[in-house]
Amino acid sequence: MFKLPELPYAFNALEPYIDARTMEIHHNKHHQAYVDNLNAALKDFPALQQKSISELMIDLDNLPEKIQTAVRNNGGGHYNHSFFWPLMTGKGTGKPLEKSGQAIANTFGSFDEFQKLFNEAAKSRFGSGWAWLVYNPQGDLEVISTANQDCPLAAGFAPVLGLDVWEHAYYLKYQNKRVDYIQAWWHVVNWSVVEDIFRKI
Repeated sequence: MFKLPELPYAFNALEPYIDARTMEIHHNKHHQAYVDNLNAALKDFPALQQKSISELMIDLDNLPEKIQTAVRNNGGGHYNHSFFWPLMTGKGTGKPLEKSGQAIANTFGSFDEFQKLFNEAAKSRFGSGWAWLVYNPQGDLEVISTANQDCPLAAGFAPVLGLDVWEHAYYLKYQNKRVDYIQAWWHVVNWSVVEDIFRKI
């Protein structure tokens, strides 16, 4: 059985950039629903219940056909959000650290150029989805966006940074102003966690 992970900070820790009520609903309602629906989809498959969420996402195409859609949507939602929460902190530094900063500069020319590409991916995702910085299957850094709760792992990407641009992530505070939410989010990126991810890949 999969479980909802605890937030690594209080609901109000990201204010004024992301409000406490949004964080509470996003974590306790939306993420919890993905966990509940994923467990329901796997209830008749005890062997699959023993796999990690990463293993399920990587092996998505080989799952029983009748549960693939449910696992893609809800397993993706569980993985994406579990990855997302630690990427934020109320003590954001605003800039990447040593290894991540060098890798970003080497690939994109500068942090500012990377930020522009990432912002465009987040802004231009039609409807619901995510923006990501990933290592692609060739081992190169790349900015991508995914629809709905599609998980980068299922497409062979290794995520290092991700931003949820579903309306439930920002609508209470920003209404339809997704661009304002994107700009605010950079203030709470936890570059220490991103650095750890870079060092493990």
